Amino acid sequence: MDVDNDLDQNLLHQFSCLGTTDKDDLVKQLQRLLAESQLNETTATFFLDMNNWNLQAAICSYIDFELSPYKLPSMVLLRDCTIGEGESVPPNTKFRKSWRIQNSGDDTWPEGITLRHSGGNQLGNWNKIPVLPLAPKEAADLEIELTSPAELGVYQSKWRMMTSAGYYFGDVIWVIITVSESGTLAVTQQLHQLSTSQSGDVQMC
Repeated sequence: MDVDNDLDQNLLHQFSCLGTTDKDDLVKQLQRLLAESQLNETTATFFLDMNNWNLQAAICSYIDFELSPYKLPSMVLLRDCTIGEGESVPPNTKFRKSWRIQNSGDDTWPEGITLRHSGGNQLGNWNKIPVLPLAPKEAADLEIELTSPAELGVYQSKWRMMTSAGYYFGDVIWVIITVSESGTLAVTQQLHQLSTSQSGDVQMC
């Protein structure tokens, strides 16, 4: 893609004439503004979602990506491994979330990849965890300790894999909990960990 200052200015001028928050419209507008690149709907949605549906930021990210020789890794979420999934959590209570992920691409992941909080409620003090490089088709378990909010209600936390260069990639990972005085998720996890440690079993996702 041949990008110069004139093209950048033209895109930003067209952007300034637009004003919508409808996601379908934003996808179509990004495809139209970057018509020379022949973006499909999936790619346009990816760059918009990566930039919190900010059209101007999505344009800049796509141009930066096209000008860079860097290739994004691939990742799929195989399953949510957390014991007690679907149960509620008491207020101000620590609990663990774990997922099994896989490198679904053909290249080994580079160093410096992290799993980062990218939207929604931030549950506790953690906003990122380091992820070891995975070989093609290799799978691994990710685990993080979170803390439920003090107020009762339903909370959603969005997490994404990110390269050291700041690019999101792979499936979106969600943490969805209900904070309730009668919540049992943390207790269920503690009992499960106790039983597996006493039996000598290896806990696997």
